[in-house]
This record gives sequence, structure tokens and C-alpha cells, in this order.
Amino acid sequence: MAKQLHVELVAVEKKVWTGEAEMVIARTTEGELGVLPGHAPLLGQLAEPGQVRITLGGGEQVAYDVAGGFVSVTAEGVTILAEEAVPATASATH
Repeated sequence: MAKQLHVELVAVEKKVWTGEAEMVIARTTEGELGVLPGHAPLLGQLAEPGQVRITLGGGEQVAYDVAGGFVSVTAEGVTILAEEAVPATASATH
């Protein structure tokens, strides 16, 4: 089994998505960031408007449009703290 990341996507009012993933892609002010298990720790500011894509086991992908916030990568996993997060209107997998 491939290594997994523990991912939490949190908006101001609630936890939007949490679970295990193979990869996270987030658009930051510095460009698009791809995070795989073992990634070096970092803190980045999410771009506005932005999108976070979470690749699950088996290649399934979930995507959220986000506004404002930060992405944090630590040894424990990835945390996305967004002012707003809603399911993306168009899936990048289809």
C-alpha cells in the first residue's frame, strides 16, 4: 500500500474534509504546490481565487474552491485553513 497523507481542510465555521490521501495540490501565491508523503514542512498562503485538489487512493480526486487562507505541511500531514471552501463546480478528474 502506498504511503498516505493525513489531510484536513478547515473553513472558518467547520471542518470541510478530513481523511487519508495520496497527494494534495493547492494553488498558493507562489504557484501550484504538490504535496506527497514525506514532503518537507512548509507554510504557504493560498491564492485567491484558489483550488485544492485531494487525490485519494485509487486515483479518485475531490476538489474544493477556496478563498483566502493557508496551507501547512508538517510531519503529521497537511492542513488547509481557508476562509471559505466549497466543492468545486467542475471536477478535474473527468
